[in-house]
Amino acid sequence: MKTAPEEIAILDFGSQYSHLIARRFRELGVMSRLYPTNYDLSQIDNLIGVVFSGSPGSLNEQKYPFNPAVFKLKLPVLGLCYGLYLIAKHFGGQVSSNPSGEYGLANLQVGQSILFAGLAGGEVVWMSHSDSVAEAPPTFKVIGSTEHCPIAAIASADESAKIFGLQFHPEVTHTVHGLQILKNFAYKVCGAQKSWSIADWQQQIISQIQEQASGKKVFLLVSGGVDSTVCFALLEKALGPDRVYGLHLDTGLMRQNEVEQVKGSLGQAGFKNLHIRDASQEFLSALAGVFDPEEKRKIIGQLFLDIKDGVSQELNLNPKEWLLAQGTIYPDTIESGGTVHADTIKTHHNRVDRIQQLIASGQLIEPVRDLYKDEVRQLGQLLGLPPKIIWRQPFPGPGLAIRALCSSGQLPLPQEEITDINQQLTRVFNKIKICERLVQEDQIQALPIRSVGVQGDYRTYSCPAALEIKNPDWLKIERFSPQITNLVKKVNRVLLRIDGQKFSLTAAGPVEAAITKKRLDLLRQIDSIVQEEMLKAKLEQDIWQFPVILLPFGIGEKESVVLRPVSSLEAMTARFYPLADNVLQSMVARINQLKKTSFIFFDATNKPPGTIEWE
Repeated sequence: MKTAPEEIAILDFGSQYSHLIARRFRELGVMSRLYPTNYDLSQIDNLIGVVFSGSPGSLNEQKYPFNPAVFKLKLPVLGLCYGLYLIAKHFGGQVSSNPSGEYGLANLQVGQSILFAGLAGGEVVWMSHSDSVAEAPPTFKVIGSTEHCPIAAIASADESAKIFGLQFHPEVTHTVHGLQILKNFAYKVCGAQKSWSIADWQQQIISQIQEQASGKKVFLLVSGGVDSTVCFALLEKALGPDRVYGLHLDTGLMRQNEVEQVKGSLGQAGFKNLHIRDASQEFLSALAGVFDPEEKRKIIGQLFLDIKDGVSQELNLNPKEWLLAQGTIYPDTIESGGTVHADTIKTHHNRVDRIQQLIASGQLIEPVRDLYKDEVRQLGQLLGLPPKIIWRQPFPGPGLAIRALCSSGQLPLPQEEITDINQQLTRVFNKIKICERLVQEDQIQALPIRSVGVQGDYRTYSCPAALEIKNPDWLKIERFSPQITNLVKKVNRVLLRIDGQKFSLTAAGPVEAAITKKRLDLLRQIDSIVQEEMLKAKLEQDIWQFPVILLPFGIGEKESVVLRPVSSLEAMTARFYPLADNVLQSMVARINQLKKTSFIFFDATNKPPGTIEWE
């Protein structure tokens, strides 16, 4: 009998990053899976360590069941964020809530610990928390601190107990040596042996497909991106082309010439069973007059299924003989509130209610649902897909519908609330001006628009702050952007005005705007300019995604544009990508030449606190 692989178990308290912890250990060659918070871990064969995840909740709420018997297993334990608080409180420490949270980069001073082997002095780490440890447990020592968090890392004073807690998130890529910390925990603390690889996923996924689709055929919704294309390849490899029907819908929400590009690239890659259907009128009609971002996403997700059902009926497909397939990846699941304790950040189109019903009834097959974008790309390489497909810029299923923000033309908040936000912004920014040696003329104000964000694992729906800075410096902006969103609760993004025009922001206001072909065509035109300039600068592999947002804010009927380039690996965290001045100015000049916009902004916000897409 084959021995069960060594495993590190993750107790999932609902963090947006919980599954990412398991993904990092797999990247290191160690099997890792998520479990409920009160799971009896003694049932797991060959368990070598335990991690407590972060959470959207406060420890003081005590909303998650937890079995402290885990400490009696005498296994190494690592608590992250909420997990740190759990350890601290259990062993007699004190946890407190802070009036303002901390989201973004921080500098950690590390102490002596096997967990920090190979690290030296100051480390750049990623914070996302509103609680903190006020007093360490008496049997623990502090092994790390930051300027705003004196107890940022603890370890059991008795080193043989092997219990550690970190305030920051080593699992996200923006903690520069986070993977080294997790490697130390896996190999030096838990004594792991490397026994897992991405190739294991391929065979496991193929076996799962063959088992779930036994005796049936599969109807795959194909966007043309790397996720759905890898699914297409996996399904054909597992079942054969005759049992897979691929459908690409032209929703009318696509980028410029995208349908033709998808058809061409998949044809060149050898896919013979791809079918194209023009459904643009159905989507535009369904979205007419809809302003709310969650409602837009749900309408689009439902319509995908309705049209798929119509095509199935036209082809006389027997529903008992067919399964639906999607290219869902893990970030779609977790942001849609896909685990027991996770908050819903945004409902992805592939996670609407009908999809949940199909999952419950076993009628949906999602080959890469547990993987991240970078893992899907690795699978694509193993499957022999061309680089053109593997490195295609990610594009959301709802398409431009969630990049063309909508508005009734009214203020989204009472004027007195916007005034209060602006007063807070002014106070914070005046302090930043002194610290960063900015000029007095540099200004900041809240825009009367709202967008979705994620802070402390919770969904936010707040205003952006717009900066007008005479001599922008990316290093300074990256330092003070998170300060603004940390200290002003009702702001979740920081924008930099870059259009160079003389119009005043104070003369502008909300513009009434819904989803129309005219607006989408303008957005397509601007997006095409941005994509061309990005490719000209050879940034397509440096910039993970480059959303262009049409903002219903401006002077008269002219709206505004937001440029949102980000760098990321797996979409769970992201940093805004600072464009070179010549690239940015070329984009701005070409957009200004259209004479169809009021302002152009650059989104200088990391994730958290801002999601990659605005809706």
